[in-house]
Amino acid sequence: MSASATPVMHLARPHRPVVVAGTLSELHGPTTGLVELPLRLWWHPQRAFDLGQYTMLLWMYENVLREAIRVDELRRFLDGATLEKVWADLNIPRAVRAAWEARHPRLRARVPA
Repeated sequence: MSASATPVMHLARPHRPVVVAGTLSELHGPTTGLVELPLRLWWHPQRAFDLGQYTMLLWMYENVLREAIRVDELRRFLDGATLEKVWADLNIPRAVRAAWEARHPRLRARVPA
């Protein structure tokens, strides 16, 4: 396999590959209300996020994108249309952003130049 054909491995953090959904349309997580993340995704004692507060929604998405190890976690907590809307405002590691934008180029178009 040539170097150009070798898949790129993006890491959310050391030894943790970024998990990316195959399509944005498969993400049907909640868009309103209080959402409690499991301890595995957010180890803080207060694990509820009020999605009606924009900063809380961003915070939850950032944690799920960084900490997910299975696609089902993405499907459960993220919404594809919401992810597209907030993409440019997310504070996520470069490798997470690169992995998602490589798989879903329309997210890249959401980030201002």
